[in-house]
Amino acid sequence: MYRERAADGIAGAVSWESVSRGGAPTRVLPDGCLDLLWSSRAGLLVAGPDRTAHLSVSVPGERWVGLRLPPGVGPVVFGVPAHELRDRRVPLADLWGREAGRLADRIDDGRAADAVLEAVAMARLRAVGGPDPLGARVAARLAAGASVAATAAEVGLGARALHRRSQLLFGYGPKTLARILRMRRALDLAHDGAPLAEVAAIAGYADQAHFTREVTELAGVPPTRLLPAGRA
Repeated sequence: MYRERAADGIAGAVSWESVSRGGAPTRVLPDGCLDLLWSSRAGLLVAGPDRTAHLSVSVPGERWVGLRLPPGVGPVVFGVPAHELRDRRVPLADLWGREAGRLADRIDDGRAADAVLEAVAMARLRAVGGPDPLGARVAARLAAGASVAATAAEVGLGARALHRRSQLLFGYGPKTLARILRMRRALDLAHDGAPLAEVAAIAGYADQAHFTREVTELAGVPPTRLLPAGRA
């Protein structure tokens, strides 16, 4: 079981929950986001920005509640640069100390966990005046297919400065973020039923073979493995 909805009060954030059936690991694709997580088994965790797919292993019946923060927002909520959390899953207590314990007490057995996670994230954002607006601008331009050079020029930064800021905001450089966002856009098109050759052209890949190579490198499997039965 998996369901998600737009989070209250945080633009672009998604609140989600799932209950594991156990068995094979769940393949979580990179998306440029950081997540605040609660697990009925592991407690409060932070999922950093992944460069490649993360294989999540759960026990049968384990419940997960998460708040997925859009690119550039997570570092403000968690209080650390994104690159320090890259490809990692860490206990929230490692970042917030006793505050994480007080938050865990509020969640108790998981009731209204989504509202608690959203509230604490909003409070931390308000305390610092909100996220760095550069994150949303850069992510939006790259998601729309703009080149790294064009994005840097539009936001008024040189290539090196954009790379440094991207490491802080996203956990990796703008080129890696662009590849990840392009893959996500292409897979969305494929899920909507577009032929893979057409998907590759629309998303800006050289051809279908290029699309397949990129997805395989980032997701660990070719795009046909990620599509519903009948679309492969």
